[in-house]
Amino acid sequence: MSIYWQLFIAFFIPGIVGYGGGPASIPLVENEVVGRFHWMSVNDFSDMLAMANALPGPIATKMAGFIGFQQAGVLGAAVSIFATVAPSLLLMIVLLGVLMRYKDSPKVKRMTILIRPTIAVLLGVMAFEFFQTSYGDIGGIQMIGIGLVSFLLMERWKIHPAFVILAALLYGAFCLR
Repeated sequence: MSIYWQLFIAFFIPGIVGYGGGPASIPLVENEVVGRFHWMSVNDFSDMLAMANALPGPIATKMAGFIGFQQAGVLGAAVSIFATVAPSLLLMIVLLGVLMRYKDSPKVKRMTILIRPTIAVLLGVMAFEFFQTSYGDIGGIQMIGIGLVSFLLMERWKIHPAFVILAALLYGAFCLR
């Protein structure tokens, strides 16, 4: 199977089933990139995700561009980015009229409410894997400390996540040797 086809599949499938956009598709992309095609380790994926979160723009296209370029250069990045946006583009063109017609339907509202727990579980599993990896790499005390400080900075003092990520990067660069 060609690398371009693999890249297309790896990003098209999460684009189709990743209800809710970028954050919901992150665990699905991880499954394809780490679990199915073995292009990255969990550590590499979490590093790439941290860097992608620090940059502006949609997370799914940043991941696709980086991984596609890493695997097959500029054409690989283009294929991956197209595969990421193609499901949304197709759904928008084909289904927009239907969705607008039935947007107030109780069944449609129930569907969207009932899928949220599934997305929460996917994000929780990914977070658990990241915590396991972090525990193995830097130890429990550092992991809990960085997690607690990050939580307080974002939730209590409302510091933008990009600055929290930058602070963690600087801490890692200068304090962990």
